[in-house]
Amino acid sequence: MSRAFTKEDDSLEAPIIPPRPALPPGTPNYVTPEGLEQLRQELVALEAERTLAEANRENEADRTRRLTVLNGQLSALNARIASAKVVDPRSQPPQEVRFGATVTLRPAAGVGAERSFTIVGVDEASVAAGKVAFVAPIARAVQGARLGQRVQVRLGAKIEELEVAAIQYGEG
Repeated sequence: MSRAFTKEDDSLEAPIIPPRPALPPGTPNYVTPEGLEQLRQELVALEAERTLAEANRENEADRTRRLTVLNGQLSALNARIASAKVVDPRSQPPQEVRFGATVTLRPAAGVGAERSFTIVGVDEASVAAGKVAFVAPIARAVQGARLGQRVQVRLGAKIEELEVAAIQYGEG
């Protein structure tokens, strides 16, 4: 029999729904106020995309697959927003590294470049933007440290001693 007259379902495989950034089990979903706003903007964009996909009747198989992915993404995003615990960085102690801090570290030996990053929620993290998730090893190593305190941080294969040179919260 010719394949031209048979209906083959090319969508036998379940579509892959991209996962959200990992949040270890039992870990609160801390976000900054800006991070929560980013999640809400992402929700609006996904809902608009779903509306467009629902209206597109050109290819039913592609439409169904796309709606399955979008609904999965929306479900995960809604769960992430519902579990969000907003932490305003301006409410943190100014002389201690906590969630929302922009931290500058310098090598304790005095040789090498300073490193700065902001500790944020898992959905906000972006290496390119200098934002590190609070569950990342470097963020965990410096949380609770005070200005001038030395901390040991694993950088690649070696452990380096770094000094907390600056702590900032909010704009700046």
